Amino acid sequence: MSKHSNFYHDKPIFGFDLGHSSLKVMQIDQSTPKPRVMGYGTATFDSSAIDNGVIIRPEVIAKSVQDLFKDNLIGTIQTRRVAVSIPAYRAFSRSMVLPRLKSKELNEAVRLEVEQYIPMPLEELYYDFHVTDQGAEQTELFAVAFPKDVVDSYTVLTKLMGLEVVLVETTMAAAGRLFNHDPHSEVATVIIDFGSLTSDISIFHKEVLVTGTVAAGGLVFTNALRDKLGVTEAEAATIKTKYGLSASKKQETIREILTPTLQLIVKEIRRMMRYYEERYGNQQKIGQIVVLGGGANMPGLSEYFTSELRLPVRAHDPWSYLDYKGLQPPSGPDRLMYATVAGLALVDPRKVFRS
Repeated sequence: MSKHSNFYHDKPIFGFDLGHSSLKVMQIDQSTPKPRVMGYGTATFDSSAIDNGVIIRPEVIAKSVQDLFKDNLIGTIQTRRVAVSIPAYRAFSRSMVLPRLKSKELNEAVRLEVEQYIPMPLEELYYDFHVTDQGAEQTELFAVAFPKDVVDSYTVLTKLMGLEVVLVETTMAAAGRLFNHDPHSEVATVIIDFGSLTSDISIFHKEVLVTGTVAAGGLVFTNALRDKLGVTEAEAATIKTKYGLSASKKQETIREILTPTLQLIVKEIRRMMRYYEERYGNQQKIGQIVVLGGGANMPGLSEYFTSELRLPVRAHDPWSYLDYKGLQPPSGPDRLMYATVAGLALVDPRKVFRS
């Protein structure tokens, strides 16, 4: 079925990325040669509306969304169908190797694996999987499970806003879909998505193969600077974004403060790379690191990871793959914040709405 079919146009989707205290929305028209942004925007809300990934005050977030759509949306969003992302730290992801089985038997085998390896009762989870490789004797797949209380709280929110959820996925899956548009996406890549509270790490080669999450995000960096330097949170945020790890009079002090947190990320990446090399290294060696998300705009961050991990590191600007025709794009560092929501907005409706 072609991209220009009525079916495609009748079922548009927009992305909805909910963070620690901010949200982003975006709709993309994929019927054009280069995906075109139809509308996007961001808003903030009181962080007390969410507790450990569960939305406990949906009315607070709904009000922010209402105000965004009324007064601050850039362009237009022309659908009520929405793809949402669940924070990776509240998801359980696992690659599995199983014997080659018929579809019904495979479903049962995955259920048993989920029950055995995920530390929550099966009745408290939603789970799904997709096959990554099919051999003559075995099947490789990637399974993801979400706590029901997290997903159900998103459903309550979207119903309150009059929206229809058609897809729920991890932030890492959305980032991987966006990265597919990168001209160098064929290279096995470590992707680091810096959120406010966590850094979501994945290894991508044609698709997400390995995942990990570290409690080390942009707000964690800011708070460490605030506490050690005795400044306000706003002042610490300015120091982080103005100086960061780059050469300056403050470089040595800032580096000393942030190194313990940064080393948590480095340690997790090394662990994941070892696993990848053991499991998939015969396919392709890891060749690069890509950083994205709001916390990736700290000066000197890419150079730090290059030095520590001996791999080229670059920032991933989602807007470089998009046509935004006359719409004012976000400025400078804010561009990186839209990676997850752009990945959500790039969902192919034909793969969601199947006849």
